[in-house]
Amino acid sequence: MAQYLNLDLGELGLQEPWAPRPCSWTCGEQVSELGLDSEVLPVRGDHPAAQNRFLYVDGALHPLPTGLRGLLRPSPPFTKPLFWAGLRDLMKPRGKEPDETVHSFAQRRLGPEVASLAMDSLCRGVFAGNSRELSIRSCFPSLFQAEQTHRSIILGLLLGAGRSQQPDSALIRQARAERWSQWSLRGGMEMLPQALDAHLTGRGVSVLRGQPVSGLSLQAEGRWKVYLGDSSLEADYIISALPASVLSKLLPAEAAPLAHVLSTITAVSVAVVNLQYQGAHLPVQGFGHLVPSSEDSSVLGIVYDSVAFPEQDGKPSGLRVTVMLGGSWLQTLEASGYVLSKELFQQQAQEAAARQLGLKDPPSHCLVHLHKHCIPQYTLGHWQKLESAIQFLTARKLPLTLAGASYNGVAVNDCIESGRQAAVTVLGTEPNS
Repeated sequence: MAQYLNLDLGELGLQEPWAPRPCSWTCGEQVSELGLDSEVLPVRGDHPAAQNRFLYVDGALHPLPTGLRGLLRPSPPFTKPLFWAGLRDLMKPRGKEPDETVHSFAQRRLGPEVASLAMDSLCRGVFAGNSRELSIRSCFPSLFQAEQTHRSIILGLLLGAGRSQQPDSALIRQARAERWSQWSLRGGMEMLPQALDAHLTGRGVSVLRGQPVSGLSLQAEGRWKVYLGDSSLEADYIISALPASVLSKLLPAEAAPLAHVLSTITAVSVAVVNLQYQGAHLPVQGFGHLVPSSEDSSVLGIVYDSVAFPEQDGKPSGLRVTVMLGGSWLQTLEASGYVLSKELFQQQAQEAAARQLGLKDPPSHCLVHLHKHCIPQYTLGHWQKLESAIQFLTARKLPLTLAGASYNGVAVNDCIESGRQAAVTVLGTEPNS
């Protein structure tokens, strides 16, 4: 029987509109399997993009403290040494609630400044979300598990709370030895889905493009019928990487309780603006900076692409930065029916680059992409939604597994890992490469 794969790689997180995330081993394993080792551009541990990250607060860039010296003395925008936040964590008792917002957790364990500046910015940079709404258990499971296991974030992380067995390859061993903080591919991250497509089609898998699923129904013999507009196909099992809210509209009436749960997992939009400047220089060298919601409601952060990956600057070369716009500002615009134009996003991005980085001349090149509903929001109680969905699928013995960014992680690596686990569920063993 022919094998079919009908998916949007963007929904798997492979085209997620964010800067490269810290080096991840599952994704690294896939890179090796796809024969892309020679195309990898690493950022090693001693590189400025690995060592320096900034917050934009009170109209200025502030480096995040690093090393013992940085923890023992005040480092603006923090008014007290972060040593006191660590001591507070060591002294606080374990939390008793099964879940908590990121802001509440950080304020309780680390203090109000860390919560309102650092964690607020981090939630905006990773999830384009509000730390007062997002779940610590689902968004930062290692921090939640560290407290639950060892009563302290610091002790838990030092003792390896939640650490799982990691895959292994020559590339992964090199990444560990050189302390890679992030990586890209010479031709951009789009090389990853392109190589995956070639890998699958070369093994007889039919990849259907431009044929979105319009509905699902269960047949009498327990198989699925998948409707693709003017055509359909049957499947013994479905692994869905669709956004939860999209899948909820496709499920048949028999799965109404599951559809209701999935419909409550929402997502926010993000505008990504790539700017290139000729003859320009950054005031600092590093990975980039994040912006807390109290400073600017529209700008989530700016990544200094040319610092980490100058190989991708092109010819003629120029300084490249990526401005990420979203959060409550974009949600307000969408809710009010405001016309979201490329001109609006370009203007906002250029003004942010001029104000925050001193890049006042017009850019030589600009690319604008609005990614609608691209980052799922793991709000308070998200884990209960997942448990409810799994319980329904198990009780009804539905041949369906949920994968992708809507459930257990929005990063590329998380999405690849959830796909691998879904394949293990179906096959009962690790899939062959």
